Amino acid sequence: MQRFDVLIIGSGLSAATLALSLPEGLHIAVVTKKAGTDSSSYWAQGGIAAVTSPEDSFDEHVRDTLVAGAGLCNEAVVRHVVEAAPGAVQWLIEQGAPFDHEGKDYHLTREGGHSKRRVLHAADATGRAVQDILLARMAARPNLTLYPEHIAIDLITDRLLGGEGRGVYGAYVLDTASGHVATFAAGFTVLASGGAGKAFLYTTNPDTATGDGIAMAWRAGCRVANLEFIQFHPTCLYHPHAKSFLITEAMRGEGALLRLPDGNRFMPEHDERAELAPRDVVARAIDFEMKKRGLDCVYLDITHKPAKFIVSHFPNIHARCLELGIDITRTWIPVAPAAHYTCGGVLVDRNGHSDADHLYAIGETSCTGLHGANRLASNSLLECLVYGRAAAAHIATSTPAREQALPVWDESRVTDADEEIVLAHNWHELRRFMWDYVGIVRTTKRLERAAHRLKLLADEIDEYYSNFRVSNDLVELRNLVLTADLIVRSAKSRHESRGLHASRDYPGQLAQAKATLLEP
Repeated sequence: MQRFDVLIIGSGLSAATLALSLPEGLHIAVVTKKAGTDSSSYWAQGGIAAVTSPEDSFDEHVRDTLVAGAGLCNEAVVRHVVEAAPGAVQWLIEQGAPFDHEGKDYHLTREGGHSKRRVLHAADATGRAVQDILLARMAARPNLTLYPEHIAIDLITDRLLGGEGRGVYGAYVLDTASGHVATFAAGFTVLASGGAGKAFLYTTNPDTATGDGIAMAWRAGCRVANLEFIQFHPTCLYHPHAKSFLITEAMRGEGALLRLPDGNRFMPEHDERAELAPRDVVARAIDFEMKKRGLDCVYLDITHKPAKFIVSHFPNIHARCLELGIDITRTWIPVAPAAHYTCGGVLVDRNGHSDADHLYAIGETSCTGLHGANRLASNSLLECLVYGRAAAAHIATSTPAREQALPVWDESRVTDADEEIVLAHNWHELRRFMWDYVGIVRTTKRLERAAHRLKLLADEIDEYYSNFRVSNDLVELRNLVLTADLIVRSAKSRHESRGLHASRDYPGQLAQAKATLLEP
């Protein structure tokens, strides 16, 4: 058994912010399934929304967030995050974040749903630029140990230990290289493992986004909220060799237009804000046009801008597309929607603390009340910063879980499974029917079909988990099936269309907005 003051599960921006904001006297473990760079944060292109211009205001940022959230945001939380944004961004700048400048000031871009330019960015690869700096700082901290190629299997709870309390004492962690399961005891445990985009066939997320934190928290007795609100990014590059490559919303913010194959624009017919409408509006519009016309994709056109402007503002997108034979300075970009962001998650308070004692959830794993029914672009990295710092401050002044002997992982009754093909089949089946039945537009019948299929999958996975030695694939699939079930249960309970949840059976919006809360 290894003992730490703080165990952080995940290595994205929220995890890195937390780790670097904790007192340096604490012994900290950061468990990450692959490398520190395998996170949605690292892949983030757009930037971080914060009021830094005298032409902008907190009230306007709050209003834009509330409008995007379609009545389900917690306004007090929104104001707290918006007002904390400048300080959080300044902390990031002090760490060395290389945001783009325009003269002496930072260059601010604008994305859909924002009434002002307020998004700080590092070209079109903000996540990578920021994470590289923070990961380097983490590596230099002697009190901090990074465990790559390790996946958390489950939290160690009072219930698992035979008690009646709500405490969490660490986690069982699988070293995927050796196959050994270690016991990581901790005074505080933090879930920062990202969202659940891999529940869907098409996603902008990395392969690590399998709902691990949400599933582990649920099994530990924590409530989850608003999981029906899955944000589909409108513009994922449509190309057979471009897995999960995102075309940032900032491109539309800088004037790119969406076109049908014949060159006609269609967004003005769907919303008066056209290409600058929030993501849910744009994604549904693209989905509608594709289904109506039998299209595989639509096109994003920025060729009317000077080539120098395009290359300087979007160098990574330009380079990647050029590798695939698409010169975006001359050619339209084929795009289609893909699952992008999990707006709901583990219910937490202002400090990122969950229902379980000594257990926190931050970043995309959590539901703070900021996003409501639809996340405003570039508020996600901001949330990572604000809640990473808040959780660190709360941990620093809180009493840790009591130290006690924890049982080692029991493998006495399991055998090695030779059924990888079955796991692979179940994985593909899950992602296919979630895309078909629980996608951008839903019906009650489709959701019921998904729920039935998930019940069968869950029974099969439980049998595997009980009888065979754990593997990375088995742990991920177990978590993904559970998280997908929670998404479907949440969607079935919402009898209206609001934000990211669009139902053909309930096309109207109820007069009162209510959050969806599920309790184990």
